Amino acid sequence: MTTETPRFRLGFLTHVQGRGDDLARTYRNAQELFVVADELGFDVGWVAQHHVSLGGGGLSSPWTFLAHAAARTTRIRLGTAITILPLEDPVRLAEDVSAVDTLSGGRVEIGVGSGSSSLEYAAFGKDVARKRELTSENLLVLRQALANEEVGTSGFRIQPPAADFTDRIWQGVFSGEGAAYAASGGSNLLLNRAAYGFDAPTDEVQRPWADAFLAAWDRPRRPRIGLSRFVFPAKDRRTALQQIGDDVHRAALRMAESGAFPRDLDGDEALRRFHSFYGHPDEIVAALRQEKVLPVATDLITQFNPAVPDHDAAVRALELIATEVAPALGWKPARDPEPEPAGV
Repeated sequence: MTTETPRFRLGFLTHVQGRGDDLARTYRNAQELFVVADELGFDVGWVAQHHVSLGGGGLSSPWTFLAHAAARTTRIRLGTAITILPLEDPVRLAEDVSAVDTLSGGRVEIGVGSGSSSLEYAAFGKDVARKRELTSENLLVLRQALANEEVGTSGFRIQPPAADFTDRIWQGVFSGEGAAYAASGGSNLLLNRAAYGFDAPTDEVQRPWADAFLAAWDRPRRPRIGLSRFVFPAKDRRTALQQIGDDVHRAALRMAESGAFPRDLDGDEALRRFHSFYGHPDEIVAALRQEKVLPVATDLITQFNPAVPDHDAAVRALELIATEVAPALGWKPARDPEPEPAGV
């Protein structure tokens, strides 16, 4: 294995949610976050795919969204965490991925996973009981298509031809076994903001998953581990709670209905269950320095979900993450030459 350590990267993730029924405004605001993050030096902007509407929005077509973001930005990388792979035609998905990658100057990262919504599976005529099997089957075809191999039938390859995706495919997992499986296929690892169904703190649950991934890795390149975390800095904890507290509590109560969290939990316990880092930047830095998975992570992926802060507060939070929180954890903006702007 190469001894070169991957550069520590900073990302942000949005579920594309807003308040009220003006979804066009919600989508515009989410696009604006990509522009702001690009200007602040964030390395990667991520979106999550949801076919069932979330409160105040949701994103069913991430690659359409990212194509538009590519045209509005110059350097930030563009990824999905995740695309629900069993509900996609993997050849058609590979075409979209390659098209956005070509338009963006090679800035695409693709994260895939199985999803969890039985309603989404039913809507697409898929058996949710086969989600792991379908994920594995489709990932194999996706890899072949992005390697410009023949797929589907003799003589067919995707176009535009894909660039090298060897180190740009990620898998979201929820167990040590899943992490080892991702490593065996050469995928980078995506870890969720919270571990559902566990009483122990999220980082205590997920650190063995990360260790299993690293132990199973046998490729010549160093792997990447993307650690998604709820991070919302503000001038103080009270100000932060005014923006996020009620949303996080409501989301936790909804998740309790499916058994992911205990019922009747209070606001403080909801924030703990979502493994939340909030308040003054110094408080967040001190807490993140105690985070058990961060020392082996190569990518910190910050997000505000399930909170839906006001747009101005979200922009300010991104500014504080990029200028105060991440630098204190050792992150520096990339010094590589900027890629050529999108040609279309």
